[in-house]
Amino acid sequence: MALLSLYVAISGSLMVLDTKFRHLEMLRQALSVATTPLQQLAHAPARGLMQAGEYFQSVDTLQDENQRLKRAKLDNAPQLLRLQQLEAENARLRRLLSVHERPNVSGQVAQILYTTRDPFTRRVVVNKGGNDKVQAGLPVVDDAGIVGQVMRVYPFVSEVALISDKDQAVPVQIVRNGLRSVAFGLGKGQLELRFMPANADVQEGDVLVTSGLDGIFQTGFPVARVVAVERDTSYSFARILCTPVAGVENFGEVMILAPRETLPPRPDPADAIDGAPEEKVLKQKKKRPPRNP
Repeated sequence: MALLSLYVAISGSLMVLDTKFRHLEMLRQALSVATTPLQQLAHAPARGLMQAGEYFQSVDTLQDENQRLKRAKLDNAPQLLRLQQLEAENARLRRLLSVHERPNVSGQVAQILYTTRDPFTRRVVVNKGGNDKVQAGLPVVDDAGIVGQVMRVYPFVSEVALISDKDQAVPVQIVRNGLRSVAFGLGKGQLELRFMPANADVQEGDVLVTSGLDGIFQTGFPVARVVAVERDTSYSFARILCTPVAGVENFGEVMILAPRETLPPRPDPADAIDGAPEEKVLKQKKKRPPRNP
């Protein structure tokens, strides 16, 4: 009992000295230097077994992925070959009919760094900015479809608003029937087609692509898929909910597309060559002096 009390007193004294004066710091560092190799040597067998298991597991995963990619390549080979033939035929027909071909799409890959601090918005920050010739308004895509749009540009980073943000609206078109509309973000990973009549030809599973009518997004990029259509006879408009096809909440790399070609300016009615009869009548009424009472 006396020996235990002595050890407790020595331990307490050492702790007090170490806390107040840091006298044992050098001794602790020296012991750490001496024991670190021993700790690494003791953990070496377990670490070796863990690394070996990870290696064999990664080899199996890579082999399975390689086999899956080979099967997918063989499955998609007929469609890809036919697609190349159709693209060549389409280009030839466009040249034959003197129709302008769609411009090629180019861009630069950017990495998502983090989300913005505002919890009520759906925005992310990417590692490309003004020094990389990024401009506000450029579309952002991934391998599946439209992700969002550049909203603010800084010298080295840019702020991208996702299409699910409440302030985002994308002109879209239904692939099945060509019906045009506008998809608005709901702020919770979904989009909504607003102001669509209750009898509009919209079905669950319809795919929405960009219509290009805003002059910003190129035509034909996938945007969303219709997941719910609610029609109520007491309301004039249907409630149509959609989910984005792109990984707006996933992955870490996106592509910022280059600006599309500038569209011609909107025509001015005053520059019309042959105005409508109603417009001519209105112009004559404006030129006619008022009658005296």
